[in-house]
Amino acid sequence: MSSVRVFILGTLARRGAMHGHQIRQSAQRDHTELWTDIKVGSLYGALHRMAGEGLIEEVRTEQEGSLPARTIYEITEDGRLELESLRDAALRDTKLAPDPVDLALQLSEDVPTPILASTIRDRLGALTCKLEEWRRLKEVAAPYLTPLETHGFDHTLMRLETEVTWHEGLLKALSVTPAGVVERGEDE
Repeated sequence: MSSVRVFILGTLARRGAMHGHQIRQSAQRDHTELWTDIKVGSLYGALHRMAGEGLIEEVRTEQEGSLPARTIYEITEDGRLELESLRDAALRDTKLAPDPVDLALQLSEDVPTPILASTIRDRLGALTCKLEEWRRLKEVAAPYLTPLETHGFDHTLMRLETEVTWHEGLLKALSVTPAGVVERGEDE
């Protein structure tokens, strides 16, 4: 499933005809890079591909002042059907994507425990910071969020909280003695 396709089709379906720069601004305003795998720079190429597939169509070209000419796109009936299909598939998909950290841990037998523990502490610190950023972001955004957007925020917060808890448990498994010597936990 392509998040970029869903975003473009959903934005055009919700907001009407737009040019690529407006769609990009919408992605930036909605902070899509925070909660999806969408990179705003990939939107322009996707627009051209989707127009070629008949999911969106060029309705006109506009030029304001000395700004470059901009092509205005709108969603087609095929695009609405594709949006419905992609959205349905995403809502029904319950597959958990593998996390590369699990594989890296399995292949870390030869990593000295102090180095592994240090890396995990760094990851935990980064995740804790990200969790706090999301909490602040939700607090600021709360007055403007729809109920479904609030649930999306909560989903991300819960995932981050779980990651923090998991990393804390992993660090306990790599216990540190008072002398600073790191030892593997008993369950390993």
